[in-house]
Amino acid sequence: MIEYIPFLIIVLTVISSLFGFNNAEFFDRYKLNVGAILGKSRQWDRLLSSAFLHGDYMHLIFNMLTLYFFSDAIVSVFGVWRYLAIYFGSIVGGGLLSLWIHRREYYYSAIGASGGVVGVLFASITIDPHIGIYILFIPIAIPGWVFGIAYLAFSIYGMHSRTGNIGHDAHLGGAAVGLILSVIFAPIFLMVNALYIGLMVIPLIVLAYYIWKKK
Repeated sequence: MIEYIPFLIIVLTVISSLFGFNNAEFFDRYKLNVGAILGKSRQWDRLLSSAFLHGDYMHLIFNMLTLYFFSDAIVSVFGVWRYLAIYFGSIVGGGLLSLWIHRREYYYSAIGASGGVVGVLFASITIDPHIGIYILFIPIAIPGWVFGIAYLAFSIYGMHSRTGNIGHDAHLGGAAVGLILSVIFAPIFLMVNALYIGLMVIPLIVLAYYIWKKK
């Protein structure tokens, strides 16, 4: 039964997101909102609850399909409990980075499981840097480590320029947590895949410098 937990997370996320589509009060209470978390109410539960909400059907479908395709590899290598640590740890990590970046913008809100999904994706790349990743409208698979570097670089640019209605900071925080926890849980991957992990760490070092400048 325990091996079905990733599927259960997907089902619960779909149900909660669909309910949020039609209930503005529910949606507003559980989305990530800087003012609600850092203000007087201190509603820290929003760091997790916001991952069970999505902005539209495409946002929901894309996140859940990605989670579905990459969860099995994480569970088979690390087991379900460490999978949960990676998924929810990445959600919290992405949320905390968003809070830090937008800490002076009490109006800022965000929703979606992207932080956790990206964390699982980067954990998969840490395990197998050559894993094939397909992008819409591109018929060939991109090696995971190439995708990882490009994704992190684009996300840093997007966070800095505020490109699109996308939580780039949550994606970056989730990616960093997914990669770090994978190495902590299985240091062998750092030794075996040192070159590829090192290349992906370079954009994260740039991110750390950017965060330090924003302090």
